[in-house]
Amino acid sequence: MKSINHALSPEDLSRVIEMAWEDRTPFAAIEQSFGLSESQVIVLMRKSLKRTSFKIWRERVSGRATKHQALRSKLVTRAYCPTQYKQK
Repeated sequence: MKSINHALSPEDLSRVIEMAWEDRTPFAAIEQSFGLSESQVIVLMRKSLKRTSFKIWRERVSGRATKHQALRSKLVTRAYCPTQYKQK
C-alpha cells in the first residue's frame, strides 16, 4: 500500500477517492486512469478514510451495478457524465 500512496500525487490521491465515491464511475475507469485494481482501491480507501466513512462507502459500492463494469448495461459506454468534472 505504501507504494500506491507514494506513486500518487496528493491531487491524484484526491481524484481516486473522488472517483471511488462517485456512483457512476466504474472501478475499471479508475484502473484505466491510475492503474489501481478494485482491490487496491479498496485498500487505499480503507487507509484514507475514517472507519465509519469506509464502512459507509463499502456498503454503498458493494454490488452496485454502476461501479462494476460487468454488471452495467451494455448500452452505457461512458465512465462518467460529461458535466461531472469541475472546470479548471
